[in-house]
Amino acid sequence: MESNFVDYVKILCRSGKGGRGSMHLKHVKYNPNGGPDGGDGGKGGSIILRGNHNYWTLLHLRYQRHIFAEHGGNGGKDKCHGTDGKDVYIDVPCGTVVYDADTGKFVCDVMEDGQEVLLLKGGRGGLGNFQFRTATNQAPRLAQPGEPMQEMTVIMELKLLADVGLVGLPNAGKSTLLSSLSAAKPKIANYPFTTLEPSLGIVSYRDNQSFVMADIPGIIEGAAEGKGLGLRFLRHIERNSLLLFMVPGDTDDIKKEYELLLNELSRFNPEMLQKHRVLAVTKCDLLDDELIEMLKKDLPDDLQVVFISSVTGMGINELKDILWRELNAESNKIQGVIAEDTLVHRDKDLSYLADEVYAEDRNADMEIFDGDVDGNGNDDDEMDYIDEEDVEDLEDFEYV
Repeated sequence: MESNFVDYVKILCRSGKGGRGSMHLKHVKYNPNGGPDGGDGGKGGSIILRGNHNYWTLLHLRYQRHIFAEHGGNGGKDKCHGTDGKDVYIDVPCGTVVYDADTGKFVCDVMEDGQEVLLLKGGRGGLGNFQFRTATNQAPRLAQPGEPMQEMTVIMELKLLADVGLVGLPNAGKSTLLSSLSAAKPKIANYPFTTLEPSLGIVSYRDNQSFVMADIPGIIEGAAEGKGLGLRFLRHIERNSLLLFMVPGDTDDIKKEYELLLNELSRFNPEMLQKHRVLAVTKCDLLDDELIEMLKKDLPDDLQVVFISSVTGMGINELKDILWRELNAESNKIQGVIAEDTLVHRDKDLSYLADEVYAEDRNADMEIFDGDVDGNGNDDDEMDYIDEEDVEDLEDFEYV
């Protein structure tokens, strides 16, 4: 069965072009010299992103490959203004990051519910000849065309918002811990890469308090280069306030495995090293007290370490206390405020788009519709310009 968790979509977006102004001279009975009365064109519709907390994935956009806004209507006689094209709002879950699919450049970031970000601005409508009347030119035979539309193929990626992110190799016990601490029901089995998509769980704490924990697929050596599933899901822990590293107690060298995980995170995004970290040694129900004391001598000294067992409940309460203290530490709050104000998203490396992670060819999945693109009844994709014979050159005109 295909998963409903979609954190990557690619969409061709196009705003509406502005309507052209009218070049019309009024000729009515008893008023043969009525003068210019051409109206202005309407503005084209814009493409606007809007944060919506009711969405948690990009599933609703998965098969919506093209999003076009309406064009502005043309001006008419009697100073009639063209209709404005309707704006198109794209609802996305909070934590969505948008990139330009052609260049990989970062475009915008939607973080809050109700936040609106202008993605593509609609073209302004052209001025009618009524706007160009002067004392010395009382019958101007010119008008402006509307501004052209804007077009961009965008990549939308979801980066989950959570307080604690679980980091570990496959079969480190991440899903088991999440299921024991929260009501989440991730898949649990005794083979690698059981978790194929991120899971979120709300962990209850004392006095009706809680925090959100995120479980991502296991990271292997070389994940920052695209090996395994790490590259696709590492971005989900970029927004976490605290990283919980998990290493099984039966590992040959716990410190070496921790450094391996730390190295992959630093290669993916060096800013992750600035986050607070906690190390949890899992599966300690397989160890006796004497062995645990021996392991403590070889553990890293620069972070807090707790020995836990998700099956027996050993050390779980201690782990929750440590996580809560770290999340509410003053240094972590200050760092969170700084990161929120100066969050810098790296440009996307488009070489990974050809990877099997994204499944579809980056050129084939973005075929542009042929035919009547601008809605003018023609098969060409050119703007409709005023075709009166006496219209002067419009290149020197500027929009006001």
